[in-house]
Amino acid sequence: MSMHLAHYLGLLHRSQHELADALYAVRRAHPDEPDLIGVCERLAGQCGDNARRLEPLVRRYSAHLSEEPERMHSAIFTGARRGRLGLLRDLHDLYLLATQCEISWTLIAHAAEGAGDEELIDVVRRCGAATAAQLLWLRTLMRQIAPQTLIVAS
Repeated sequence: MSMHLAHYLGLLHRSQHELADALYAVRRAHPDEPDLIGVCERLAGQCGDNARRLEPLVRRYSAHLSEEPERMHSAIFTGARRGRLGLLRDLHDLYLLATQCEISWTLIAHAAEGAGDEELIDVVRRCGAATAAQLLWLRTLMRQIAPQTLIVAS
């Protein structure tokens, strides 16, 4: 059991770093979106905090950092784009990366409960809630900008 849980802890740890990097890239690519800049900065910081909270658990479960999130990041997020359509596509990519984290938090939560690991349960509850809020923000922003972006000609 620990070996598979270790795999997912490593996967999630790396995914949090990948999501933070992508948030910073989107922030840099869209300097004309002042609200986006502050939120991306804050969310990237949350991802970094989540990864730091996972580190003692990664060590305890002897998790080897997985290459999977990096491959997923490379396949999904090939760099931030420009313009309004680029912003929508970037937000879409961020959403997919955040979903990778959310699914991992959910699966780890079930394993933590099964193992009775109270420390892990606490980390999962706190960090998983932050990821759910990130997804809600991304989904809301995409819904707000999609009509004008997709209907109005550039």
